[in-house]
Amino acid sequence: MIRKEKVLICYNEPASIYENYLGKSSEKQEEKIDLSENEFVAQIDNIKTALGKNFENVDVLSIGKNIPLALTKMKKASPNIIFNFVEAIDGNANYESYIAGIFELLQIEYTGNKALTLGNCLNKSRTKQVLQSFGIKTPNYLLAYLNKKIEEKKFKLNFPVILKLGKEDASIGISEFSVAYDFNSMNTQLNFLFKNYKQDVLIEEYIKGREINAAILGNRILPLSEITFKNLPNNLPKIVTYEAKWSEASVYYKNTVPVCPAKLDEKTKIKIERMALDAFYAMDCRDYARVDFRLSKNNTPYVIEVNPNPDISKDSGFVRSAAAAGITYDEVLYRLAEFALKRNDNDIQTAFEAQEAVENSY
Repeated sequence: MIRKEKVLICYNEPASIYENYLGKSSEKQEEKIDLSENEFVAQIDNIKTALGKNFENVDVLSIGKNIPLALTKMKKASPNIIFNFVEAIDGNANYESYIAGIFELLQIEYTGNKALTLGNCLNKSRTKQVLQSFGIKTPNYLLAYLNKKIEEKKFKLNFPVILKLGKEDASIGISEFSVAYDFNSMNTQLNFLFKNYKQDVLIEEYIKGREINAAILGNRILPLSEITFKNLPNNLPKIVTYEAKWSEASVYYKNTVPVCPAKLDEKTKIKIERMALDAFYAMDCRDYARVDFRLSKNNTPYVIEVNPNPDISKDSGFVRSAAAAGITYDEVLYRLAEFALKRNDNDIQTAFEAQEAVENSY
């Protein structure tokens, strides 16, 4: 049965703000382009088609830096819910949470995670502080403030370490040079990140072990997935780099192979699932998220990332986990829309219609 509610798919116009996305020196043209955003735009038609199987009215709105124009178009569309795929504005990921905040202020229900959750999860050190306060294992770390030198004698973390941008996602800035085995190589990469990305850097003890992804839909854990690095050259650290996600011609892309369901003993599987849900609720997630883990040599899981509103394109890890649970791509999208509609059940009238009714009463 086709539903009558109006669905507006909102996504951000692709934009690049860095001269380098790879996290290493390169002369490749792709280093200056945010491939993650371009990849998503190619999925919009698939998403609209899938939602159109269940909803009569599905529109699409791309949001750029002209926010007043976007609001005007939003008002014209007058949606019951917004399918929120906005991950940045004008290439700046910090604005992801701001847009969700605008939806909230306009009292338009939207899919996925709330503004506060999006902002907290983007901030890697804040995420780790919250996880630690809940007793959830995460690797030891320190936050290196922009252009502030670290004194070697005061450095307390155990090598190797991994360096990550403090407020970025999609593996931007992550390369084989992100794993440092001594203070000098760490300092070299740290200065590279400071120079190219102009932000604080998270330095974290590197867990040399298996990488496990836990996808959560609603409050349900989907089958766990593992990123395997079996054929990756031995001189490269086994991590999910920017190239591994977005650069099809790269060694990393060709040799990071997902396996779902992950082959884990029952005890470890249950422990990861419980920790994933704990992290989901600690960060106040809703609707869907992906929690990433590294397993130490003794199979101790450590949360390394909480990803609200993860990639749900057809070939994404999240959709792969859903498929392993018998949930199709179309069903994933419908369930997310349904979560938002249920929150909106008490007021089927859209926010813009309500505003117009008030204005017309004078």
